[in-house]
Amino acid sequence: MLGKMKIHKVGAALATAGVLMAASFGAQAANNVPSMTFTLAASASETDMRSVAIREVFAPMVANFANFKAGYNSSLFAQGTELEAISRGNLTMSIASAQELAQFFPEFSIFATGYVHQDAAHQVRVFNNPLMDPFKKKVEDELGVKLLSVMYLGRRHVNLRFPRSEKNVMTPADLAGVNLRMPGTDAWQFLGKALGASPTPLAFNEVYTALASGAVDGQDNPLPTVVDKKFYEVTKQISLTSHLVDLNYIAFSKKTWDGLSAEQQMTVQRAADAAASFGRLKQLDKENNLAEFIRSQGVEIYTPDLKAFREHVQAQYVGSEAAASWPKGVLDKINALGN
Repeated sequence: MLGKMKIHKVGAALATAGVLMAASFGAQAANNVPSMTFTLAASASETDMRSVAIREVFAPMVANFANFKAGYNSSLFAQGTELEAISRGNLTMSIASAQELAQFFPEFSIFATGYVHQDAAHQVRVFNNPLMDPFKKKVEDELGVKLLSVMYLGRRHVNLRFPRSEKNVMTPADLAGVNLRMPGTDAWQFLGKALGASPTPLAFNEVYTALASGAVDGQDNPLPTVVDKKFYEVTKQISLTSHLVDLNYIAFSKKTWDGLSAEQQMTVQRAADAAASFGRLKQLDKENNLAEFIRSQGVEIYTPDLKAFREHVQAQYVGSEAAASWPKGVLDKINALGN
């Protein structure tokens, strides 16, 4: 308990520091006229912590030379098309997943593999390690996208519309025949099958309605997303599989980046790191405190046989086409950076 209290205190202090830093940059911007506009396209809602972090921390820090505009809930570009929009020069930035990047560069599927990342801190160590340099360079050179920082989305769990008395998910075998909504990319669909479910591709902004109507049996997302999108209104249980410690990258136009001065580039990088840190701490805090609220809405939350899930999921990747694209030795390096 004492350790948890310390984490909360440190997290609160760092989050406050991020807001104060953003406010300081925002005050400086009042005396300057921005010369450009950074446009963000996100599939997440306006209240999603990733969106909040970009809007409330990143945007004020670059406000002395760039206006900020954002489109949420895929209002500017359909989910999964944002990276192409950046590549074409139609968009400045997005919140991109490893699964989306794997559509262009299959080796990125390693960062979307079940039970590889251990926690939020492990994600940061991996992203900042030299092992990521070839990945980042390839995205820049071939797609024209610069990956600025890594954001913590959370631990993904299986969330079903059935009560536990009807479907008790303790092992992968219990997910047989369950139509589990997953994003449509190959990496996501592979993970759904690895969990033992029948993955159903569906856009994120259609999930609530699909759950309510029974078009899908469930979805997988971190607890903060369950609350933000009110999935607790149309589901009955959450099995805490923690099958993916999920991440997003702050993706930025390389063309725009190259047009910035060295000082502006430094500011954009600092702003991205500050936003990622702010969002990470807030998301971790929400994860620690949302379970009781979700239970109060009538949703059962329980822990399955994690060993059974971990072994089954990882076994599906061994020798698979997905794993064939992973650079030799990278998985060992990722594991070595863990706890």
